[in-house]
Amino acid sequence: MAGHDRMTVEGRRFFEQIEELKKLQVRVGIQAGEAQSDEGVDILDIAVWNEVGTDTIPARSFMRQSADGNKAAIEKMCKAQLQKVAQGETAENALKNIGNMQVGFIQDTITKSKTWAEPNAESTKKKKGSDVPLVDTSRMQQSVHFVITPKGGGD
Repeated sequence: MAGHDRMTVEGRRFFEQIEELKKLQVRVGIQAGEAQSDEGVDILDIAVWNEVGTDTIPARSFMRQSADGNKAAIEKMCKAQLQKVAQGETAENALKNIGNMQVGFIQDTITKSKTWAEPNAESTKKKKGSDVPLVDTSRMQQSVHFVITPKGGGD
């Protein structure tokens, strides 16, 4: 069986990219310090208050809902990206594609927030001139991004 212990250039490249995938992760959401409200509040704080709720804000879990509601599409995309890596795509590009897709899902969930069970309070409606939860200046929606980081680490 001579020759079966040798790997092609493509095979080496594939395994190098798999090793890269093992080391990296894509984090999707709102990153701290990237944007502030007109009142100077970090958009990440506003997102967290809405995601989990507070004493005065009902939970509107737009991030979890976007992941849970699109689980099959996310799994399909991950498999497709792994296939693309096998065909020559880089691990980083595969993660970028997954990140971009999930950004779209989160933004879409925010846009469709008219469907939230609990409407805005009257005081909120007066303040922002709208009764649509999660949408005011669109700054939170525009602040959804992804970053590729080493697994197990922060930035």
